[in-house]
Amino acid sequence: MGRSHVTTVSLLVALALASCTNAKDVLEPSAITPPATSTPAAPGSTAATVPATSPTAPAATTSTAATTTTPLTSAQSAAIMSKTRLQIAPIVGASVEAATPLTAELQTRARQRGITLAGSADQTATHVLKGYFSAISEGKDTTVIYVWDVYDPAGNRLHRINGQMKAPSVNSGAGAGADGWKGVSPATMQAIADQTIDQFAAFLGGKAG
Repeated sequence: MGRSHVTTVSLLVALALASCTNAKDVLEPSAITPPATSTPAAPGSTAATVPATSPTAPAATTSTAATTTTPLTSAQSAAIMSKTRLQIAPIVGASVEAATPLTAELQTRARQRGITLAGSADQTATHVLKGYFSAISEGKDTTVIYVWDVYDPAGNRLHRINGQMKAPSVNSGAGAGADGWKGVSPATMQAIADQTIDQFAAFLGGKAG
């Protein structure tokens, strides 16, 4: 009986050790948790690689865009001008006396730049130019402020040209101070027309600011 008791105890101890070993085997999946934790770490390092690569891609795109826009040859610009049919809408804000030399010079300058002007009823215009003007007299000088909006045939605004020109007033007699346009010379309006067409041509050539 003593020996069987010892044998029984030995068996119980063996079973207990076996159950401990099995317990460790059951806990093994929790030991996989560190690899599971390190699995996010792998995407983490991958994510770290993506941002490092990501800024490089936009930079390459930007430089490519800049390279594409800048190198327009004079021949390419001339081709763009020749295909352009510009329609000039009625001038807003300027007197008829001031708008007349302006319109005439717009036509002359446009022809010099190879741009065709379309009539008000022409349905083939590629661009429409709408101008808004005001004149302010200050002492012996008059400042003309102008804004041009460039539209496509569908009425979408594509570009804006604006500026101002200050020059000595002419016809500074009675009433000139009340009506700023009486102090504006034809030469001032012609200079504005030249600048307008030049800036419009620069816009067509992709060099407008």
